Amino acid sequence: MVSLLSGLPVTDCVKLCHRVVDGLCGRDPPCRADYSSTWSLEEWLELLNSLTAFFRLAVGNNSSDEVVLAGLSGVGSSHAEAVLSVLRARRDEIRRALLDRTNSISSATLQDFDWQLKLALSSDKISSLHTPLLSLSLDVRENTALRPVTMEMNREELNTLISSLEAANKVVLQLK
Repeated sequence: MVSLLSGLPVTDCVKLCHRVVDGLCGRDPPCRADYSSTWSLEEWLELLNSLTAFFRLAVGNNSSDEVVLAGLSGVGSSHAEAVLSVLRARRDEIRRALLDRTNSISSATLQDFDWQLKLALSSDKISSLHTPLLSLSLDVRENTALRPVTMEMNREELNTLISSLEAANKVVLQLK
């Protein structure tokens, strides 16, 4: 609930937002003790989580200033401008932190792939099947070892895989 920011003077709001971004980037996050007289523990956690999510989303979606301000409609205009100023100043730093976090999920990279299209005419349970199947072989490099991964998919599974890869590619292109 970013609307909780309204109870804070604008200069303190800017400091808090910078500290939230520090925490997002792997440095010291804001200290609860500094704001214990302003918010309860529950409100503090809610505010911290919503601000962090807001900064991630704004940078991840490459949101324009108008979209950011629309997302801050529950906050007074001076507080919204303060959050926006922090976002403008530290957008690149947040983007790098998000990319580093994403890259640290796995060190595996795709080296090569091969595919074959097969037509399954029957199975041990069904005498007449006539189902196209895609056999996909991936060579994945994890650290220095090359690991083969093979999977077989029907049409629906292939469509799901393609949709997922297109969505992932869109995210990667936005982060560049």
